[in-house]
Amino acid sequence: MKENEDFDFGFSTEEDKVEVFQSQAEDYKNRLNKLHKAILPLLNNLEKNPEQEVIKWPNRDKKIKEFKLKIKNIMEGKE
Repeated sequence: MKENEDFDFGFSTEEDKVEVFQSQAEDYKNRLNKLHKAILPLLNNLEKNPEQEVIKWPNRDKKIKEFKLKIKNIMEGKE
């Protein structure tokens, strides 16, 4: 009878999956919060003087490339 008690049927419980999904959901929530915090200052700065049609933005190419990399790193969970 002892040999039947040690038999492994090869299944797992749903609790294992729930923990994985909760962990993934928390990770995605953190990434979304980081994206929000990264994008909001850009939008706030663009909104500051709506009556001005021209925006002076020195080194725009460099700044945009840096921002795109920041967004990419957040999305990939590297930041």
